[in-house]
Amino acid sequence: MTHYLDFEKPLAEIEGKAEELRAMARQNEDMDIEDEAKALDRKAEQLLKELYQTLTPWRKCQIARHPERPHCQDYIDALFTEFTPLAGDRNFADDHAVLGGLARFNDTPVIVIGHEKGNDTKSRIERNFGMARPEGYRKAIRLMEMADKFGLPVVTLVDTPGAYPGKGAEERGQSEAIARCTEKCLQLGVPLVSVIIGEGGSGGAVAFATANRVAMLEHSVYSVISPEGCASILWKDADKMREAAEALRLTAQDLNKLGVCDHVIAEPVGGAHRDRTATIEAVKNAISGMLADMANSKPKALIQDRRKKFLDMGSKGLAA
Repeated sequence: MTHYLDFEKPLAEIEGKAEELRAMARQNEDMDIEDEAKALDRKAEQLLKELYQTLTPWRKCQIARHPERPHCQDYIDALFTEFTPLAGDRNFADDHAVLGGLARFNDTPVIVIGHEKGNDTKSRIERNFGMARPEGYRKAIRLMEMADKFGLPVVTLVDTPGAYPGKGAEERGQSEAIARCTEKCLQLGVPLVSVIIGEGGSGGAVAFATANRVAMLEHSVYSVISPEGCASILWKDADKMREAAEALRLTAQDLNKLGVCDHVIAEPVGGAHRDRTATIEAVKNAISGMLADMANSKPKALIQDRRKKFLDMGSKGLAA
């Protein structure tokens, strides 16, 4: 059953009517309603295009959080072969919000790391809705150190509302773990590419996305804080999240202008969830291109390139 967002309600009505007609025809073979159903399909297709041509930043946030959007596990299953997950931070525990391990991408050995939100109630609770604890970031550090030791490129898939802000996480050094993970990204002498596949929230996202190349799916978002959190702080009213989303400049298009995002990956009309196969293929092509750009780069050059990218961030948009 398709999950419709608030602004897609008119679309839901049209597609629902088309499905009702086809259900009636299945029950009564004498009914000929195919022309009417196809007319509704064309109307729905046109409305879908119109809705997605004029998306506001807040609506992009809603799409980025869509429960049917492909998640980290979906990309790993489709794009990586011989994936061997590695668990634990060798200090406290394993964090199920962070997936990572050895794999092959286009038959090349890599380390892949990402946030996993889960797909149903049970898995979402297990994955903590993609909000990593300190042990998740320390696991990522362990994997990055392995990649650096054996000269393996690192691919990260970012999809998190932010790092988990719970009492236990703070007691175990959440901010320190995020800072050290970000620091480790900057120190890697191997290519590091990152794709924002949904939400890129706060330091919890930056810890994985301090990369040589950062790509974002067309309707993904990446910001220092969620629109709701920003509205609560600035206006003491979470209902002002639409205004906050506008002010944060969190869309892929805005961030590409500012130099935060290097490449915007086009999504199918209606978002990644409407054609998962095409979306995953587009992400594959983006990762392939980013890794190919750095195939012959030396460790020192990779480190300098990464540092320069972040030192120059924002100047592109300000100059424009």
